[in-house]
Amino acid sequence: MKNIFFVILALLLTSQSFQAQKPLKLNSNEIYERVQKLNFLGTALYIAAHPDDENTRLIAYLANTVKARTGYLSLTRGDGGQNLIGSEIRELLGVIRTQELLAARRIDGGQQIFTRANDFGYSKHPDETLKIWNKEKVLSDVVWAIRTFKPDVIINRFDHRTPGTTHGHHTASAMLGVTAFDLVGDKNQFKEQLKFTDTWQPKRLFFNTSSWFYRNQEDFEKATKGKLTSFDVGVYYPLKGLSNNELAAIASSQHLCQGFGRVTTRGSQNEYVEFLKGEKPKDKNDIFSGINTTWNRVAGGGEIGAILYEVEANFDFTNPSKHLPKLMEAYAMIQQLADAHWRRIKDRQIQEIIEACAGLYLEASADRSSGTPNAIVNVNFEVVNRSSVSME
Repeated sequence: MKNIFFVILALLLTSQSFQAQKPLKLNSNEIYERVQKLNFLGTALYIAAHPDDENTRLIAYLANTVKARTGYLSLTRGDGGQNLIGSEIRELLGVIRTQELLAARRIDGGQQIFTRANDFGYSKHPDETLKIWNKEKVLSDVVWAIRTFKPDVIINRFDHRTPGTTHGHHTASAMLGVTAFDLVGDKNQFKEQLKFTDTWQPKRLFFNTSSWFYRNQEDFEKATKGKLTSFDVGVYYPLKGLSNNELAAIASSQHLCQGFGRVTTRGSQNEYVEFLKGEKPKDKNDIFSGINTTWNRVAGGGEIGAILYEVEANFDFTNPSKHLPKLMEAYAMIQQLADAHWRRIKDRQIQEIIEACAGLYLEASADRSSGTPNAIVNVNFEVVNRSSVSME
């Protein structure tokens, strides 16, 4: 166990920032959920225009039921909105809304991404929006986001086929999503990006439609009959003690400056997506259908999966530390993966799990908040082994 101690200590030292912050402490339920996500190799990206445009029900469902790595690409930071909780407007409001988005993602399990697009207020038409934004630059940002995040599935919040019928920012975000889907795999498009990332081709693109886009439920059902993929997002999470809709409502309610505060609902609720481009899913109720999301997706991943699926199947909620030897074995194998993208993601995920299972508490505190070159700063370390694993 001595070697395990030093490896875990090294992981803590290299993965934790020494800025003043509260150490992350996961309980057994949270560790298990992270093991489940570790064993899912699939990614979804949701695209819309502003903070609070995102469908937190769908993001929460993808992140917590499907266990997919899920991102929300908000083209703007919401500088043009109103502020119901303070006097900050424009750029300062954008700072507030950025933090509200990050808070929402910490709850629903998604990751947050932005472009340089400016929320300049209401726009009547996407042509006006794209002219003010500088279409090529924002398109470049969307392409960059897709190439670096590498989603298998992209979901637009808005319809790209209805210019002039709603907020120009909304339609423009969808139009850019559709255009980017066709460009991200082309090495001749935005070639300067390829010094830092690779081309990528998502498998499919959807539009997250609903009756909200129609006059009534009857019109919605008539217009979309037989065209949609649907799934029930009203699932219950026993490990959280919350339904997906309750979790989504808490996430959505983080948009305080916009007056959000959604009443929680429980029970069955369907979400609908319309297929737009790419490979159609084989199962209409599964947007990842036909996409390999197992460890066999990556070369050398089969042996890793054999270890980690066993950890998931036999997870000991009363003593997570018993899984440390297997987790360390899988960690070493992940370091050897040739696929740099998945190696980086799974390395970060398994490090967090190992740290939590070890129950090793490490905190560094300095005797002063600042210093100058050559100054002496005394640092005190608190290291406590709170697990049943013997460490020397």
